Amino acid sequence: MKSKESPTALPIADVDFNKLLEYDREIFLVPRTEFLRRWIVQVDSVGYYVENETHLLGYGILRKCIKGYKVGPLFADNEVIAVEILEALISNIAGEFYYLDIPEPNSESLKIAEQFNMQKIFETARMYSKEIPNVPLHKVFGITSFELG
Repeated sequence: MKSKESPTALPIADVDFNKLLEYDREIFLVPRTEFLRRWIVQVDSVGYYVENETHLLGYGILRKCIKGYKVGPLFADNEVIAVEILEALISNIAGEFYYLDIPEPNSESLKIAEQFNMQKIFETARMYSKEIPNVPLHKVFGITSFELG
């Protein structure tokens, strides 16, 4: 049972798109305006976000894939918000498989994977030719997609 202090996930269709862009830019570091405009309205997808009085605190998208569903992105200010969004997303697919690609440096995302009894299927490594970007990985609970490069 959720406490009264627990955030409430709202349908992504109701989001102030400018707030979404601002939040996404804090994490992804470059603007993804057209990408996000299309990503949040994909066929066979659903999305949720959490906000306070002034700004977004997180958002996530769940989309159909070949077998089951993929969550991505799952960006949130903290673990509590990430769990709230993930629970809202998977409530739409009771009994179906779903995948969440987490960044290992975010130890909170590993805790969520354990909490939801998820199993490791594969691993990847990120490699950089120059410096590592200053991405706030503590807010990345699920990457957007491996498929897009």
